Formats: sequence, structure tokens, C-alpha cells
Amino acid sequence: MLITILFIISLIKLYKFINKEIIKLMAVYTKVSFSEAQEFLEKFYSIRDLEEIIEISQGVENTNYILVTKNKKFILTLYENRVSHGDLPFFINLLVELNHKNIDCPNPIKMNNGSYTEKLNNKYAAIFSFLPGKSTLTIKNEHCFLVGQTLANIHLKTTDLSLYRENALSLKHWAELLKMIKEVSTEQEDKLYRDLSIEHNFLMDNWPDNLPNGIIHGDLFPDNIFFKNNKLTGVIDFYFACNEFYIFDIAICINAWCFESDYSFNITKASHLLEGYRTLKGLTEYEIQYLPIMCRGSALRFLLTRLVDWNKRDQNALVIPKDPNEYYNKLQFHQSVTSPLDYGIYDK
Repeated sequence: MLITILFIISLIKLYKFINKEIIKLMAVYTKVSFSEAQEFLEKFYSIRDLEEIIEISQGVENTNYILVTKNKKFILTLYENRVSHGDLPFFINLLVELNHKNIDCPNPIKMNNGSYTEKLNNKYAAIFSFLPGKSTLTIKNEHCFLVGQTLANIHLKTTDLSLYRENALSLKHWAELLKMIKEVSTEQEDKLYRDLSIEHNFLMDNWPDNLPNGIIHGDLFPDNIFFKNNKLTGVIDFYFACNEFYIFDIAICINAWCFESDYSFNITKASHLLEGYRTLKGLTEYEIQYLPIMCRGSALRFLLTRLVDWNKRDQNALVIPKDPNEYYNKLQFHQSVTSPLDYGIYDK
């Protein structure tokens, strides 16, 4: 299966190279015209003088536009089917609270009626402040250090919040994802399914139940952090935020930030990320002990969801599912780890 996936990925990369103009629109699921955006602003906000509406191609969960007015820019987000309407109050209130605590993230703009979301083209929509900067294409040690600090800052400043959202992609939900993969797997793919089932059983037997926990970001990938002049300017996309082990959030970041394009692990980047985190928030002995398990769990979680998305892909869709093979390789590295020291975590 992996050879097949790699072949398909190479074709996808070629397709993207040849069809750049088509792919630019890949994350815009719901079209919004200038007049529709203008009417939405006039009906629900005190925002006037709209001059331009620009589609944002990054992201795969929701539809996003930049709204350019005479004096400011805003982000218009339309929530697609993967984001439950019932979860929107948690996401909106979390962003409001984070802004109150001086975390650089999108600030929800309150409507004239006191709400934050209303329907636009049959989708719930909200408007947020615009963050300067852009995501980095070249990850350096300094970026990893700042990511670690930012993650610790989010964990520290949300400890007093009464907000709660269950992790809908936690360990107890992975069996259902495996079942979905099994239902569509071919005879040639059965080995992969068996490997993932063995890993799932291992994690079930070794998963902790008493580590420090609270609100995590849950999806702090490079495309969800902005930089400008080597300074971190903001964090976006909190739509996987939930209550979970803090160390699991760190493991997600290690997987997202500390591997090279050939899937080799960069211990120096991991060391900088962990050092950045520990400058603001310490890690307990048990958190450090379970870091390898959390990294394996994080790799399996993203591998499972990517495989599910890959198997459900629509050949005519503009959004191309992310490569599952990436996280299969990362999982294999974590399975070889024998100590937390292999992640570059050292006592000072």
C-alpha cells in the first residue's frame, strides 16, 4: 500500500505543479461574492467600506476569506461540515479568552446583536481580526524554540478557564477509525491494518491516565503559526482544541516541527522546542517518562485520520488529502525510541 501511496503522491505533486492556478482555490468550499460579503457586514456588523474580498487557499477544514476595508483587514470564516455547530461556542469563547490574556490569535468580532456567528450562504460564519505575518516554509531551531514557548503560554493561561471540550480524536476513538480503515482495505493493505492494530493495542496497554491536563491546541502545525521578521506574530486554527494531556500537545508539535522532508528526525529542533516550553512551564517526571508513548500516540492519531480521509477522497475534489505515508514513517521512528533522551530533553 505504501508504494502505491508514494506513487499517487508523486502524481499529485506533478498535478499541483502543472495546475497552480486551479490549486489556489482548493480550500474554498463555499463561494462568497463581494456583494454577499458586503450585505453580511451591513446586516450584522458596524464594519463598512469593504473594498475587496480575497480567497485564502491554505487550510482544509473551513472556507476563509480576507476582507479588505478602507482602514483594516479581517478574516471571514465559513464553517464547513467537519466543524460541529455545537462546538462553535467553545472555539469562539476560547479565542475571546486568549485575547484577553494577550495570546496573539484571531480575535472574534462581536456582531451588533451580541452574537458571534450567523448564517451566510447556508453556513455558519464569523469574522475575526487579521494577524500579520505568514507561516514559515523553512523550519529553523529558533522557530521550534518559539513554538515551544507559545505552547507553554497557551497551557499556562488557560488553567483558570471553565471551558471544556472532550477530545473527539482521543485514544478511545481510534478503534472506530481502525474499523473504518479495515472496511475499505484490500488484501494487499491488510498488513498495514495489522501493524496499526498492533500499535493501537500497545498504546491501549501503556497509555497513562493521570498526567497533567487542560486545554490544548491540538493542531499546532507549521501552517497554523505566523512569523514576521523572525518573531512569532500569531497562532490560528484552534478547531481541534480540547481538554487533553499537555504532553500530548507537545508530542503533536514534535511530530509536526522536528522531522525533515525525508522523514528523518531532527533531535536539535526537538531539543529547542522542549527547551522553549520549559522556559515557561516545567514538565513533571511522569510527563517526561511518557513522552515517547505520547509521540507514538500522536503519530498514530494523525496516520489514522489521514488514512480515513485518503480512503474517502473524491477524485474530483479540489482539496487533496494529506499524505498518510508521512506519519507511518514518523511512527516507525518513535517505535525505535528507547528513552526520552532520544528527543533531546536534558536536565539543565
